[in-house]
Amino acid sequence: MLDYNHRPGIAERINAAVDAALEAERAATPPRDYLGASRLGHACERALQFEFAGAPKDEGHDFSGRSLRIFAIGHELEDLAIRWLRTAGLDLVTQKRDGGQFGFSVAGGRIRGHVDGIVAEAPAALGLRTPALWECKTMNAKNWRETVAKGVTVAKPVYAAQIALYQAYMEATVPGISANPALFTAINKDTAELHHELVPFDADLAQRMSDRGVRILRATDAGELLPRVAQNRDFFECRFCPWAERCWSLPA
Repeated sequence: MLDYNHRPGIAERINAAVDAALEAERAATPPRDYLGASRLGHACERALQFEFAGAPKDEGHDFSGRSLRIFAIGHELEDLAIRWLRTAGLDLVTQKRDGGQFGFSVAGGRIRGHVDGIVAEAPAALGLRTPALWECKTMNAKNWRETVAKGVTVAKPVYAAQIALYQAYMEATVPGISANPALFTAINKDTAELHHELVPFDADLAQRMSDRGVRILRATDAGELLPRVAQNRDFFECRFCPWAERCWSLPA
Protein backbone atom coordinates (compact mmCIF):
# COMPACT_ATOMS: atom_id res chain seq x y z
CA MET A 1 0.00 0.00 0.00
CA LEU A 2 1.32 3.45 -0.87
CA ASP A 3 1.98 5.73 2.06
CA TYR A 4 0.71 9.12 0.98
CA ASN A 5 1.52 10.55 4.41
CA HIS A 6 5.21 9.63 4.39
CA ARG A 7 7.41 12.26 5.97
CA PRO A 8 11.18 12.19 5.57
CA GLY A 9 12.99 10.88 8.63
CA ILE A 10 16.09 12.42 10.16
CA ALA A 11 18.43 10.41 7.93
CA GLU A 12 16.68 11.52 4.74
CA ARG A 13 16.60 15.15 5.84
CA ILE A 14 20.28 15.26 6.78
CA ASN A 15 21.38 13.37 3.66
CA ALA A 16 19.34 15.67 1.44
CA ALA A 17 20.94 18.69 3.11
CA VAL A 18 24.45 17.25 2.74
CA ASP A 19 23.94 16.37 -0.91
CA ALA A 20 22.41 19.75 -1.70
CA ALA A 21 25.41 21.48 -0.11
CA LEU A 22 27.89 19.32 -2.04
CA GLU A 23 26.06 19.88 -5.32
CA ALA A 24 25.99 23.66 -4.71
CA GLU A 25 29.68 23.62 -3.88
CA ARG A 26 30.38 21.71 -7.10
CA ALA A 27 28.26 24.11 -9.15
CA ALA A 28 30.22 27.07 -7.75
CA THR A 29 33.56 25.53 -8.71
CA PRO A 30 34.97 27.05 -11.92
CA PRO A 31 35.09 24.44 -14.70
CA ARG A 32 38.40 23.28 -16.13
CA ASP A 33 39.65 25.30 -19.04
CA TYR A 34 42.06 22.59 -20.18
CA LEU A 35 42.20 18.97 -21.28
CA GLY A 36 43.20 16.79 -18.36
CA ALA A 37 45.71 14.02 -19.02
CA SER A 38 43.61 11.80 -16.76
CA ARG A 39 40.82 11.94 -19.35
CA LEU A 40 42.63 11.65 -22.68
CA GLY A 41 42.37 7.86 -22.71
CA HIS A 42 38.57 8.03 -22.81
CA ALA A 43 37.14 6.01 -25.69
CA CYS A 44 35.28 8.86 -27.43
CA GLU A 45 37.03 11.93 -28.81
CA ARG A 46 33.74 13.73 -29.31
CA ALA A 47 32.88 13.31 -25.63
CA LEU A 48 36.29 14.73 -24.74
CA GLN A 49 35.62 17.63 -27.08
CA PHE A 50 32.30 18.36 -25.35
CA GLU A 51 34.05 18.17 -21.99
CA PHE A 52 36.86 20.52 -23.03
CA ALA A 53 34.44 23.01 -24.58
CA GLY A 54 32.30 23.04 -21.43
CA ALA A 55 29.18 21.84 -23.23
CA PRO A 56 26.27 21.47 -20.78
CA LYS A 57 25.53 17.88 -19.85
CA ASP A 58 22.18 16.31 -20.61
CA GLU A 59 19.49 16.97 -18.03
CA GLY A 60 19.97 14.84 -14.93
CA HIS A 61 23.57 13.92 -15.76
CA ASP A 62 25.44 16.29 -13.47
CA PHE A 63 27.21 14.63 -10.56
CA SER A 64 24.83 13.80 -7.75
CA GLY A 65 25.64 14.39 -4.11
CA ARG A 66 26.20 10.66 -3.69
CA SER A 67 28.73 10.63 -6.54
CA LEU A 68 30.54 13.59 -5.00
CA ARG A 69 30.70 11.75 -1.68
CA ILE A 70 32.20 8.73 -3.45
CA PHE A 71 34.85 10.94 -5.05
CA ALA A 72 35.68 12.50 -1.70
CA ILE A 73 36.10 9.10 -0.05
CA GLY A 74 38.46 8.12 -2.86
CA HIS A 75 40.65 11.14 -2.16
CA GLU A 76 40.78 10.30 1.53
CA LEU A 77 41.77 6.70 0.76
CA GLU A 78 44.58 7.94 -1.48
CA ASP A 79 45.89 10.01 1.44
CA LEU A 80 45.87 6.86 3.56
CA ALA A 81 47.76 4.96 0.84
CA ILE A 82 50.45 7.64 0.88
CA ARG A 83 50.90 7.18 4.62
CA TRP A 84 50.94 3.39 4.32
CA LEU A 85 53.60 3.40 1.61
CA ARG A 86 55.76 5.84 3.53
CA THR A 87 55.44 3.61 6.58
CA ALA A 88 56.71 0.74 4.39
CA GLY A 89 59.87 2.72 3.69
CA LEU A 90 59.11 4.40 0.36
CA ASP A 91 60.22 8.00 0.01
CA LEU A 92 57.01 9.11 -1.67
CA VAL A 93 56.94 12.79 -2.58
CA THR A 94 53.51 14.23 -3.29
CA GLN A 95 54.08 17.99 -3.16
CA LYS A 96 56.67 20.46 -4.36
CA ARG A 97 58.44 22.69 -1.92
CA ASP A 98 55.90 25.44 -2.54
CA GLY A 99 53.12 23.05 -1.58
CA GLY A 100 51.70 22.50 -5.07
CA GLN A 101 51.26 19.19 -6.86
CA PHE A 102 53.79 17.87 -9.33
CA GLY A 103 52.52 18.12 -12.86
CA PHE A 104 52.97 19.42 -16.37
CA SER A 105 51.41 21.93 -18.73
CA VAL A 106 51.77 21.93 -22.52
CA ALA A 107 50.01 23.40 -25.58
CA GLY A 108 49.87 26.82 -23.98
CA GLY A 109 48.42 25.38 -20.78
CA ARG A 110 45.52 23.72 -22.57
CA ILE A 111 46.72 20.19 -21.79
CA ARG A 112 47.70 19.59 -18.19
CA GLY A 113 48.22 16.84 -15.69
CA HIS A 114 48.82 16.56 -11.95
CA VAL A 115 50.53 13.43 -10.65
CA ASP A 116 49.67 11.66 -7.42
CA GLY A 117 53.29 11.32 -6.44
CA ILE A 118 56.88 10.42 -7.24
CA VAL A 119 58.80 7.66 -5.49
CA ALA A 120 62.22 9.22 -4.92
CA GLU A 121 63.72 6.21 -3.14
CA ALA A 122 62.60 2.76 -2.04
CA PRO A 123 64.06 -0.12 0.00
CA ALA A 124 66.33 -2.26 -2.19
CA ALA A 125 64.37 -5.38 -1.27
CA LEU A 126 61.35 -4.05 -3.18
CA GLY A 127 63.22 -3.99 -6.49
CA LEU A 128 61.71 -0.63 -7.46
CA ARG A 129 63.85 1.60 -9.66
CA THR A 130 63.60 5.29 -8.85
CA PRO A 131 62.53 7.93 -9.54
CA ALA A 132 59.21 6.33 -10.37
CA LEU A 133 55.83 7.84 -11.06
CA TRP A 134 53.20 6.83 -8.51
CA GLU A 135 49.54 6.70 -9.53
CA CYS A 136 46.79 5.62 -7.17
CA LYS A 137 43.16 4.71 -7.87
CA THR A 138 40.33 3.50 -5.67
CA MET A 139 37.87 0.94 -7.04
CA ASN A 140 34.92 -1.17 -6.03
CA ALA A 141 35.59 -4.89 -5.54
CA LYS A 142 34.54 -5.92 -9.06
CA ASN A 143 36.81 -3.43 -10.82
CA TRP A 144 39.64 -4.12 -8.40
CA ARG A 145 39.52 -7.87 -9.05
CA GLU A 146 39.52 -7.27 -12.81
CA THR A 147 42.54 -4.99 -12.51
CA VAL A 148 44.43 -7.55 -10.42
CA ALA A 149 43.60 -10.33 -12.91
CA LYS A 150 44.32 -8.48 -16.14
CA GLY A 151 46.65 -5.66 -15.15
CA VAL A 152 45.86 -1.97 -15.38
CA THR A 153 46.84 -1.63 -19.05
CA VAL A 154 44.18 -4.11 -20.17
CA ALA A 155 41.56 -3.59 -17.48
CA LYS A 156 41.71 0.20 -17.29
CA PRO A 157 43.13 1.69 -20.52
CA VAL A 158 42.18 5.22 -19.44
CA TYR A 159 44.51 4.88 -16.46
CA ALA A 160 47.24 3.38 -18.63
CA ALA A 161 47.03 6.37 -20.99
CA GLN A 162 47.23 8.73 -18.04
CA ILE A 163 50.34 6.99 -16.69
CA ALA A 164 52.08 7.03 -20.09
CA LEU A 165 51.41 10.75 -20.56
CA TYR A 166 52.68 11.57 -17.08
CA GLN A 167 55.85 9.57 -17.61
CA ALA A 168 56.47 11.31 -20.93
CA TYR A 169 55.83 14.88 -19.89
CA MET A 170 57.37 14.67 -16.41
CA GLU A 171 60.72 13.53 -17.82
CA ALA A 172 61.81 17.14 -18.36
CA THR A 173 61.49 17.99 -14.67
CA VAL A 174 62.18 14.56 -13.15
CA PRO A 175 64.93 12.96 -15.28
CA GLY A 176 64.67 9.17 -15.36
CA ILE A 177 60.96 8.95 -14.59
CA SER A 178 60.18 7.59 -18.06
CA ALA A 179 63.06 5.09 -17.96
CA ASN A 180 61.72 3.46 -14.81
CA PRO A 181 58.38 1.65 -14.56
CA ALA A 182 55.62 3.55 -12.79
CA LEU A 183 54.17 2.17 -9.58
CA PHE A 184 50.40 1.81 -9.84
CA THR A 185 48.40 1.26 -6.66
CA ALA A 186 44.74 0.22 -6.61
CA ILE A 187 42.70 0.24 -3.41
CA ASN A 188 39.67 -2.01 -3.04
CA LYS A 189 37.14 0.31 -1.41
CA ASP A 190 35.06 -2.63 -0.22
CA THR A 191 37.78 -4.66 1.48
CA ALA A 192 40.81 -2.31 1.86
CA GLU A 193 42.92 -4.78 -0.15
CA LEU A 194 45.85 -3.22 -1.99
CA HIS A 195 47.16 -4.06 -5.44
CA HIS A 196 50.49 -2.76 -6.73
CA GLU A 197 52.01 -3.26 -10.16
CA LEU A 198 54.87 -1.86 -12.20
CA VAL A 199 53.91 -0.20 -15.49
CA PRO A 200 56.75 0.23 -18.03
CA PHE A 201 56.69 3.42 -20.08
CA ASP A 202 54.71 3.02 -23.31
CA ALA A 203 56.11 5.73 -25.59
CA ASP A 204 53.77 4.84 -28.45
CA LEU A 205 50.70 5.18 -26.22
CA ALA A 206 51.96 8.50 -24.86
CA GLN A 207 52.48 9.82 -28.40
CA ARG A 208 49.02 8.68 -29.53
CA MET A 209 47.38 10.34 -26.55
CA SER A 210 49.38 13.53 -27.08
CA ASP A 211 48.34 13.58 -30.75
CA ARG A 212 44.74 13.04 -29.66
CA GLY A 213 44.92 16.03 -27.36
CA VAL A 214 46.21 18.25 -30.17
CA ARG A 215 43.51 16.91 -32.51
CA ILE A 216 40.79 17.82 -30.00
CA LEU A 217 42.17 21.31 -29.48
CA ARG A 218 42.45 22.00 -33.20
CA ALA A 219 38.99 20.67 -34.01
CA THR A 220 37.41 22.69 -31.20
CA ASP A 221 39.22 25.87 -32.28
CA ALA A 222 38.03 25.32 -35.85
CA GLY A 223 34.45 24.64 -34.78
CA GLU A 224 34.63 21.12 -36.19
CA LEU A 225 32.87 18.16 -34.58
CA LEU A 226 34.97 15.05 -34.14
CA PRO A 227 33.50 11.60 -34.94
CA ARG A 228 31.57 9.58 -32.39
CA VAL A 229 33.11 6.44 -30.95
CA ALA A 230 30.22 4.34 -32.29
CA GLN A 231 27.66 4.11 -35.10
CA ASN A 232 24.86 2.99 -32.81
CA ARG A 233 23.39 4.86 -29.86
CA ASP A 234 23.06 1.58 -27.94
CA PHE A 235 26.85 1.25 -27.78
CA PHE A 236 28.04 0.82 -24.20
CA GLU A 237 29.96 4.09 -23.98
CA CYS A 238 27.06 6.04 -25.48
CA ARG A 239 24.50 4.66 -23.04
CA PHE A 240 26.41 6.15 -20.12
CA CYS A 241 27.63 9.35 -21.78
CA PRO A 242 26.40 12.59 -20.14
CA TRP A 243 26.27 14.24 -23.57
CA ALA A 244 24.40 11.45 -25.41
CA GLU A 245 21.29 13.51 -26.18
CA ARG A 246 23.36 16.40 -27.46
CA CYS A 247 25.67 14.12 -29.44
CA TRP A 248 23.01 12.09 -31.23
CA SER A 249 21.05 15.20 -32.18
CA LEU A 250 24.09 16.43 -34.14
CA PRO A 251 25.61 15.17 -37.40
CA ALA A 252 27.77 12.04 -37.34
